Amino acid sequence: MKKIYQRILTAFLFLFSSVCFGQWTVYDPGNFAQSIINSTNEIVQTSATVENVIRNFKEVEKIYNQTKDYYNKLESVNHLVKDARKVQQTVLLVSDVSKLYVQGFSKMLNDSNFSDQELEAIANGYAKLLSESTVLLNELKQIVTKTSLSLNDKERMDIIDTIYSRVKYYYNLVDYYTKKNISVSILRSKKKSNTQSILDLYGESNSKYW
Repeated sequence: MKKIYQRILTAFLFLFSSVCFGQWTVYDPGNFAQSIINSTNEIVQTSATVENVIRNFKEVEKIYNQTKDYYNKLESVNHLVKDARKVQQTVLLVSDVSKLYVQGFSKMLNDSNFSDQELEAIANGYAKLLSESTVLLNELKQIVTKTSLSLNDKERMDIIDTIYSRVKYYYNLVDYYTKKNISVSILRSKKKSNTQSILDLYGESNSKYW
């Protein structure tokens, strides 16, 4: 059973690299997420004006856009077995965390209801949440590629399930954090009698969350 399980994960890693036209060391999602975190921290540490915030965030967007094709290809692989699919879904969740940040914060940069200091604080919040997700992703990589016999198949799969659940938790936190920040802007816009422009910025389809 152990050999079968290891072949399953090995096959997944082969698909992982083949679909993305490279090896994990080249297309390491943990490294990509860490790059976004580093750029986000740069926003917090060096941005004294909204112009600097925007300029630094462009680097975050560039990193994300460079990896979108990678994640799209991984997401399109549908013929994986259950165990390998859970690994795939965990990696894609970290991609979704990055997507929530990039898409949400890019709109907040155009939101006049947020001050420069608040934008820096929001970026810092995203960086912390994404950082936790990246730590878990690196743990996942260690479990999947681990050759030690100290873990049996069930123990390894239980750990993978736990990591998936924790990443899902951070995804939900980032989703909530994004919606909460938008709700603050909506309340401020109501006081200014300027609600429609904010609804247009973020999209009225999300209004049910506010």
